[in-house]
Amino acid sequence: MTDAELARAIAVEAGALLRDLQVSGGLEGAALGARGDRDANTLILDRLRAARPDDFILSEESLDDRARCAASRVWIVDPLDGTREYAEGSDEWAVHIGLAIDGRPALGAVAVPARGQVFATDDLPPVHPPCPAGLRVVVSRSRAPDIARCVGDRLGATLIPMGSAGAKAMAVVEGRADVYLHDGGQYEWDNCAPAAVALAAGLHASRIDGSPLVYNCANPLLPDLLICRREVAAQVLDAIARE
Repeated sequence: MTDAELARAIAVEAGALLRDLQVSGGLEGAALGARGDRDANTLILDRLRAARPDDFILSEESLDDRARCAASRVWIVDPLDGTREYAEGSDEWAVHIGLAIDGRPALGAVAVPARGQVFATDDLPPVHPPCPAGLRVVVSRSRAPDIARCVGDRLGATLIPMGSAGAKAMAVVEGRADVYLHDGGQYEWDNCAPAAVALAAGLHASRIDGSPLVYNCANPLLPDLLICRREVAAQVLDAIARE
């Protein structure tokens, strides 16, 4: 099984586990979210360790082994991206399985299980043509001002409220939106798999200053992200710089 096939298979299996837990686990709210985080993390670690015993793993739900910093290959995973949305019964949550090779987001898979979707670097649909009605920017469901709303307003874009980071990023990959940007603080597990999928789909993915995304850093904080269509990247980066 290739790395990309492995990422896809694990994302699908973890997503199925999480869906089953929602339906038959007898839990709700915060207890459901905590159980989902824990059980999905256990499954993902077990599968990766069995299939790739020599690789390191950086997971949101596990203690960080800093020995990974000297490794070329590090799996960077978020077992349940959007725990709050998952606990509330929304469909806007995801499973992230990414692989960073020499610090770059090499490949991965993002499952959106409640929608029956999985996006993987080895099998992606073509990017849809631009929307004739203008740019569409995905934003947080919170009404608090943030860079995505400010840039969207500056560009005269339609704002599309959405939940987790994975759901937002895959909306651009799927063609339901044109731009996803975030500057409120993320970690490598929030965006490694989405960035890998976006790049494989031919989209632009970078920091919000246009610099490359670098993974497997000693401090896994990676606070900002831009994923968008390549043809609008310069326009969006210019609007960000003006904020």
